[in-house]
Amino acid sequence: MDFIHSSGVQVIQHLQSNYKDYHDFLNFMSSVGDPRNIFSLYFPLWFQLSQIVGTKMIWVAVIGDWLNLIFKWILFGHRPYWWVQETHFYQNHSLPQIEQFHITCETGPGSPSGHAMGSSCVWYVMVTSVVNFTRPANDTITQQEAQRFRLVWSFLWIAFWVIQISVCVSRVFIATHFPHQVILGVLAGMLVAEAFEHIPSIHTASFKVYLHTSLFLFSFALSFYFLLKMIHIDLLWSITKAKKWCANPDWIHLDTTPFAGLVRNLGALFGLGLAINSQMFLKSCKGKNGYRPRFKLTCLAATLTTLQLYDLIKVPTHTEALFYTLSFCKSAVVPLSVVALIPYCVHLLIGDPEKRLD
Repeated sequence: MDFIHSSGVQVIQHLQSNYKDYHDFLNFMSSVGDPRNIFSLYFPLWFQLSQIVGTKMIWVAVIGDWLNLIFKWILFGHRPYWWVQETHFYQNHSLPQIEQFHITCETGPGSPSGHAMGSSCVWYVMVTSVVNFTRPANDTITQQEAQRFRLVWSFLWIAFWVIQISVCVSRVFIATHFPHQVILGVLAGMLVAEAFEHIPSIHTASFKVYLHTSLFLFSFALSFYFLLKMIHIDLLWSITKAKKWCANPDWIHLDTTPFAGLVRNLGALFGLGLAINSQMFLKSCKGKNGYRPRFKLTCLAATLTTLQLYDLIKVPTHTEALFYTLSFCKSAVVPLSVVALIPYCVHLLIGDPEKRLD
């Protein structure tokens, strides 16, 4: 692995030396791949366009990020910014200098990349959904329609790979991942998303299914953690390394720890299950108003505005237990607002079209 890591360090040095002028763009692409944007941006947009796609997006994001956590705990992947400080590979040479940035100091293990995996998961769902929507019916297809579909198909998949490569390059540039970690993340994310293409039952899942799934994921991760802790394997080893080698202590954030991502994702899944099985959802999104463009656009505008204001609420970090509890609640409120609370308020504001006709 030392050879792979040292080769990765050379790639990082090359990017940082030759593409420093593109720092702002690469920083932006890193935020594009941030798993937190799935819930605050991609999901609200897509749920109003297609409830099926929006629901699938949450399932893919949550299961993908949970698998990412388990893989991280199994693979014990190092991150470049601390590996260069602790390796014995450069014993007879000076240590290579790599620059750190304010988003470099992720505290979890490095393999596979969570940003790359989350980005490929979500964008795979979006691209395949648009492809399926634009695919012409086989029994009535003309040559012109087939050619138009091929162009759309090519454009969408080219855009997909441009975005994934840009996210991967950005994560390597800021020295938070080695190249092989982002490649593994992209491939793993696509596999998870493709698997959910063949699980239609998620669209009719009851609240009990959501609750049991959330409990299983939490129990499995916690049991896995304590089981390895009993045999003296500390799965939080990476936090110590991050605190030791991060250039600026202020760049260390509690919300990048492994358990922070776990409770954030389980909160989102729980909130979606609660919302999608609520009477508010049935009366608004599943009622007559739910199919009207005016209703969807109003919900979308209200949702994006509310979530931007909601993002200003910061969870206190002085106590870990309180932080994790409030993170779970905050994450649960997002899909609950997007799916049930805001649409129901818009439904009451617009009024029931059937009652107006009476």
